[in-house]
Amino acid sequence: MNGKRWMGVLLAVGLGAGISFGVARGQTAGQDMKNAGTNVKDAGKDVGHATAKGTRTAVHKTAEGTDKVEDKTASGAKTVGHETKEDAKVVGHDTKTATKTAAHDTAHGAKVVGKDTKKGATTAAHRTENAGDAIAGKPEQH
Repeated sequence: MNGKRWMGVLLAVGLGAGISFGVARGQTAGQDMKNAGTNVKDAGKDVGHATAKGTRTAVHKTAEGTDKVEDKTASGAKTVGHETKEDAKVVGHDTKTATKTAAHDTAHGAKVVGKDTKKGATTAAHRTENAGDAIAGKPEQH
C-alpha cells in the first residue's frame, strides 16, 4: 500500500498545484484586462492633454499673428496717409504756383494788348483826323 499511498499523495499534490496554477492564471488574465483598461484610459488622457496643448498653442500663435498683421496694417495705413498728405501738399503748392504764373502771364498779356490797342487807336485817330483835314483842305499838322 505504500505505493498507492504515494500515488495518492503525488496525485493530490499534482491536482493542488494544477488548480493553484489555474486560479493564479485566471487572476493574471483578469489583472491583464484591468491593466489594459487602465492603459487605454491613460492613453486617452494623454491624447486629450496633447490635443488641448496643441489647441492652446494654435490659439496663441493665431492671436500673435493677428496682432502682427493688425500692427503692420495700421503702420502701412499711417504711412500711406502721411505720404498722401505730403503729396497733396506738393500738388497744392504746384497748382498754386502754376495758377499764379498763369495769372501773371495773363495780366502781362492783357497789358501788352491794351498798350497795342491804345497805340492802334491813337494811330487810327490821327489818320482819321488827317484824312478829315485833307478833305477840308487843311495842311497836315501832325
